[in-house]
Amino acid sequence: MGHERREGRDLRVGGAWRRGASAVVAGVAALTLAGCLSSGNAGGGESDEDGPIQIGISLPLTGDFSEPGKGVQRGYEAWAAYVNENGGLLGRDVELKILDDQSNADRVASDYEKLINQDGVDLVFGPFSTRLVVPAAQVAQDYGFLFVEPAGAAEEIFTQGFDNLFYAAPAVAQDHYDYLADYIEQMPEDERPKTAAYAAMDDPFAQGTAYGLKDRLEQMGVETVVDEVYPPNTTDFSSIANKISDSNADILVGGTQYQDAVNLIVAVRQLGYQPRMAAFSTAPTNPEFPEAIGDQTEGIISPTGYTPEASWETNAEFVEFYTEMHGTPPNEDEANAWTTGQVVAAAVEAVECADASPECQQSLIDWLRENEVQTVVGPLSWDEAGRPQGAHLIQQYVDGEIKIVLPEEAAEADFIAEKPAW
Repeated sequence: MGHERREGRDLRVGGAWRRGASAVVAGVAALTLAGCLSSGNAGGGESDEDGPIQIGISLPLTGDFSEPGKGVQRGYEAWAAYVNENGGLLGRDVELKILDDQSNADRVASDYEKLINQDGVDLVFGPFSTRLVVPAAQVAQDYGFLFVEPAGAAEEIFTQGFDNLFYAAPAVAQDHYDYLADYIEQMPEDERPKTAAYAAMDDPFAQGTAYGLKDRLEQMGVETVVDEVYPPNTTDFSSIANKISDSNADILVGGTQYQDAVNLIVAVRQLGYQPRMAAFSTAPTNPEFPEAIGDQTEGIISPTGYTPEASWETNAEFVEFYTEMHGTPPNEDEANAWTTGQVVAAAVEAVECADASPECQQSLIDWLRENEVQTVVGPLSWDEAGRPQGAHLIQQYVDGEIKIVLPEEAAEADFIAEKPAW
């Protein structure tokens, strides 16, 4: 099916006017997982229905979000390899074209502009982090593209008016700690935490997770004694750590990504601060986390939308394939990337198209609005803004291993209400 490329027009992206045809990205790295290259679809023109389906992606492979960004890359690549080994989509191989946005919002917008307008990709997958999803989703919407993303969970994502966006995970950021908040609320009042300290990266997702729990705890009467927000590139946490230590808060909540959580934990531990509970987003699910903080993980809490032991349909096959490919089981970043592929693939197979034409892209969007998709993180469906209608599990380090502890019906171990010393 033919389609037009719109050139030379102005796009409103991330608060700045950008010339549509002038976004040029140097040092493009194209990562290919299929055999033969498509020549008919590059740069616009007629879609090559016999060649591979080209999927454009921009990820933070360097910069502040590079650690989880590389996890998403691994998940996307594993999904593509699996699809190609099992007959492809619509009988065609898939081919990934991945660019490095350097954790930069302007760069990610330019990347998607290039992928769609110059490289002529058939489909796009989203980047990592809310900061990058918003400008990327705007470009995709301007071109009428379906935009399924693995890691933009902050409420900010869903209030932009996007009608093409779907978040490929069980719950939005503000709801990540709901099961933990429910547990604390059910504790006898004299056993609940009385005070709480919050330290959150200046990032919509990180703050969303921390402040979603903050709202619930304050409703229970838990007093906020520290509330600190820090820039994404912060490496020195001594000042924040001193405030937290001086407060002697019962519960420490970190709205974190990865390295910031490691640095914060090391800093407060050096001061001898011992919270009764400690919860951090994202970082504890990373396999490198225990070694990074000196294996002092016991009792640390983290929300997750995924566990390799989950009994969801296709999960066992995913874990086996990914582990054989990489030597270790997947974590949440890889799983959400794989889920993104599953969601898009379900729509492609259902409507029987995978090209950049407005008709195809709108058909994909419309199908996802009306249907539930079975994925490795569970069945997903969405509201009109693209919010998933599920909940995150709560993990905790128990006997040196991270295990599901809440809700009780999904628990692999008992919840540790009083964190051991670190």
